[in-house]
Amino acid sequence: MNEETSPKDTTAAATDAVAVVVLPLPAQGHLNQLLHLSRLLSLRGLAVHFAGSAAHNRQARLRAHGWDPVRQAIRFHDLPTPPFASPPPDPTNHNKFPVHLQPTFEASDALRAPFADLLRALALTSRRVVVVHDSLMSFAAREASLVPNAEAYAFHPVSAFACFFFQYESRGADASALFPELPTLSTDGCFTDRFKDFIRNRHGLTASDAGRLLNTCRPIEGRFIDLFAREPFARDKKLWAVGPLNQIEADVKGGHARHEILKWLDNQPPDSVMYVSFGTTSSLSDEQISEIAVGLERSEQRFVWVLREADRGDIFAEREDGSRRARPPDEDYKRRVRARGLVMDGWAPQVEILGHGSTGGFMSHCGWNSCMESLSMGVPMAAWPMHSDQPRNAMLVTEVLGVGVGVREWGRREEVVGAEAVEEAVRRVMGEEEGRGMRRRAEEIGVMVRGAASEGGCANAELDSFVAHISRWA
Repeated sequence: MNEETSPKDTTAAATDAVAVVVLPLPAQGHLNQLLHLSRLLSLRGLAVHFAGSAAHNRQARLRAHGWDPVRQAIRFHDLPTPPFASPPPDPTNHNKFPVHLQPTFEASDALRAPFADLLRALALTSRRVVVVHDSLMSFAAREASLVPNAEAYAFHPVSAFACFFFQYESRGADASALFPELPTLSTDGCFTDRFKDFIRNRHGLTASDAGRLLNTCRPIEGRFIDLFAREPFARDKKLWAVGPLNQIEADVKGGHARHEILKWLDNQPPDSVMYVSFGTTSSLSDEQISEIAVGLERSEQRFVWVLREADRGDIFAEREDGSRRARPPDEDYKRRVRARGLVMDGWAPQVEILGHGSTGGFMSHCGWNSCMESLSMGVPMAAWPMHSDQPRNAMLVTEVLGVGVGVREWGRREEVVGAEAVEEAVRRVMGEEEGRGMRRRAEEIGVMVRGAASEGGCANAELDSFVAHISRWA
């Protein structure tokens, strides 16, 4: 643990009634949710400590767009981590699960001892220590159970829909009897066997948790929140639905320098642009990139395409000579489409792009961050799930909420999606008839989701309830 944030450096917390210690899984889609929760807890006057490796703490701070975590008084603790492999993604792999991140996930076991040291140090200077850990970092709950004035809460960074189905079906139950209106969905290809073992090992340590938090809200997932809460493992635990854990409309208009994409969007008509991005964990093959490029061009719709490689385990690791960089299929592509299309690489301010008035659709891998951000901003989706919880999220968006269309069936996940399918999905979302209905429903959902997170809203009230609960004896 570095000197600046060592356990001895807790004098600022000497009078803290409650110290909240947050521990995310070291992957972008997990880091940013818990960082945003840290922000909301800090704004409610709690002392918040964000723990992780130096590289992942740096990543979380760097990608916090529109606000400064350090100025927010969130204290970062760089826990010592042995060197770990950080290989590049393999875009040719038919199974899109990010196996290149597995060494990073497994290396997080090394955080356990320094995390325990941090808890014990904070316990000396705080009346109560509250651990909020990613559900896949559940060793934190076990360590908290060994500290007399500490307790732990699991945070689930996926939809209640996905959480419920995962738990229900893991008991051997048949979900189709509960939801006959939904198509059957195989979980084949969602995870590797190695990651399934990782999940089982980590979930086996959750018995010590005092409760659970979800990044969702009742207007979109009320039924599934209740079903998840009734599952045997969660039945006797408190549960709070505190999402969306992303910026909402009022936050988007920050005073920071505007990104080039936003400037380009300023010159486009309302609801006219399809935003295309597949997140931080999946890389596309050259063949698939070519098909997407052709499909977007043939659709004759305006688009912004953020084309980038998946994150490595350590995004600051030096790139190897000759390592691949995702790019359009030919050098002339950007020139041909520049009248109505923009292709960018690198990091993009996704929430602001989705919140821009010119954005009318989102072609996405359906990671839960992207789904919640799109729903928050009232933007319909072209759903293209790649792995993990994404097929369930895509079903929620398309079949339950009715604010999206599928780009391809999950059963054909190992096939290259052709330009025709890409073109059709874009036209359906952006078109006059079907697209207009989806946009109307998406806008209605966006109003409800933003309302939930605003003062007086249900998610805001649930977060207040959580704060009151963890402060009850402080």
